[in-house]
Amino acid sequence: MSDHLKGLLITALGVMMIVPDSLFVRLIGADAYTIAFWRALFAGLTIGCGVLIFQGPGAFRGLTRHGRPMLIYILTLAVSSNLFVVAVSMTSVANVVFIIAAMPAFAALFSFVFLGERLSRRTALTIAAVAVGIAIIAFGSGDSERATIEGDLVALLVPAFFAIALTAARSMKSISLLPAIPVSFLIGTIVLAPFATPMSVPSDDWIFVILHGGVFIAASTAFISMGPRYLPSAEVSLLILLESVLAPILAWVVVDEDPGRWAIVGGSVVIGALAVSNLVALARRRRHPGAISDRLEAHVVVEGDEGPPP
Repeated sequence: MSDHLKGLLITALGVMMIVPDSLFVRLIGADAYTIAFWRALFAGLTIGCGVLIFQGPGAFRGLTRHGRPMLIYILTLAVSSNLFVVAVSMTSVANVVFIIAAMPAFAALFSFVFLGERLSRRTALTIAAVAVGIAIIAFGSGDSERATIEGDLVALLVPAFFAIALTAARSMKSISLLPAIPVSFLIGTIVLAPFATPMSVPSDDWIFVILHGGVFIAASTAFISMGPRYLPSAEVSLLILLESVLAPILAWVVVDEDPGRWAIVGGSVVIGALAVSNLVALARRRRHPGAISDRLEAHVVVEGDEGPPP
């Protein structure tokens, strides 16, 4: 099997595993803080055990050598992950995943502001188009039974904080950040503990709780973080965009959650802009191998820096 095919299969599997994330939030009969608590705990423990088995305890000790950027990465990752669950509890699944798809635009903008990286015309146009798409989604929030402008604003914080995490990660590009992910999840669990009621989960829903964090989130994080080892960042990003398409469809089919016409229009603008941008980056990379660095491509990739999905 070629590396390219291996990368496609691994990344596609990771994307398929993350698609039900928001659906689990709908299916579990508990408040958002409790769901986020168990999601973070099970994912953190599962990924942490995997790191211990394959990399040993030294992988965690090495995190302390990277100071402030590592601390920012871990904390903002925890905030982003927890806010995702809160956002899904407050607004429609479609609005959340479409808004979160805009994360690459935030990452490119923050890299420009904080790291002084060049903002290409293609990236600037992508950011502008994404902003228009989000505005359309927010405009139509009253059009859907589940959508609210308050939930949309919380959803907007998810890609913002995750983009800060990736901006911090870009200053640590020579190291693997995988050991930081379970630490981030477990810190998120500690922060949520005073607000959650862990034993309030209905007995019939515990299977969803365990599958949610311990299987789907953990597995998707592992597979998606492996994808960029075998595929160009732009190609990984194109595959990840499938989540934004499939998650609302899954919620529509399983729990009859209509995304609403404005969410579909705005989401199409966001996903279309990112897809075109990544296709252009991929085409240029193939025409001129090495001419476009992974750093530029990472402006429009969600997990290109070994970060987990929110």
